[in-house]
Amino acid sequence: MRSYQPDLTPPWKRSAPVPEVPAEPDLVVEEVSTGFCGAVIRCEKTAQGPAVTLEDRFGKHRVFPMEPRGFLLEGRVVTLVRPSAGGPVRPARTASGSVAVPGARARVARAGRIYVEGRHDAELVERVWGDDLRIEGVVVEYLEGIDDLPAIVRDFSPGPDARLGVLVDHLVPGSKESRIAAQVSDANVLVLGHPYIDVWEAVKPSSAGIAAWPVVPRGQDWKTGVCRALGWPENTGAAWQRILSTVHSYRDLEPALLGSVEHLIDFVTAPPE
Repeated sequence: MRSYQPDLTPPWKRSAPVPEVPAEPDLVVEEVSTGFCGAVIRCEKTAQGPAVTLEDRFGKHRVFPMEPRGFLLEGRVVTLVRPSAGGPVRPARTASGSVAVPGARARVARAGRIYVEGRHDAELVERVWGDDLRIEGVVVEYLEGIDDLPAIVRDFSPGPDARLGVLVDHLVPGSKESRIAAQVSDANVLVLGHPYIDVWEAVKPSSAGIAAWPVVPRGQDWKTGVCRALGWPENTGAAWQRILSTVHSYRDLEPALLGSVEHLIDFVTAPPE
């Protein structure tokens, strides 16, 4: 018969117990040793023990052992465990990956705005970030191009309580768009963009059901050229609805667009300094 061995460790040196949390799909946690933050994709058994795969907002995957006290959940240390059938239901998440707030009412619209170049850009932003934008009270408006961006900014009259964020297509060094964006220097305006010729390309090809976005020769209308190359009817409006229908969450979009949109939302919702 084993004799009882008391724990002689001083109380101030003992590790406090931490909660065990089922690693349900889409649960967002941070791995303590690396700081990698992502949503749970799957759990699996390995030769070294149970492991969890996380996916960050840019689509990068990493596998971590499910060690005790190995993760942070909303800033608290937790131990991830494999989920059991019929476990508790976790909070739902929005298409952008944020925790959904059931029954939340839309906030009264802020004075600040986010401008995007066209209707397709606005529809894509609404599809993924719409729930977040309504809770934050951020209105997205679309422009017919940005050729007159400096005048548009002046007419908006941005200020600390009315910041303006602008999302620009094809914002790469040397482009016409980059030269126009450089003319805007107001501290209450943030101009960001993505490298794609059109926001269509910000949808991952795998999500859109194609191998890759076609290369369209210079001088051709890009959207029409894409339809021709893919063998789709040359109806760009119908083609866009086909593409948009394949977007269900942030995972269907390229990181270059994700980072810019989320940065713009943070910018226009930040409290005045």
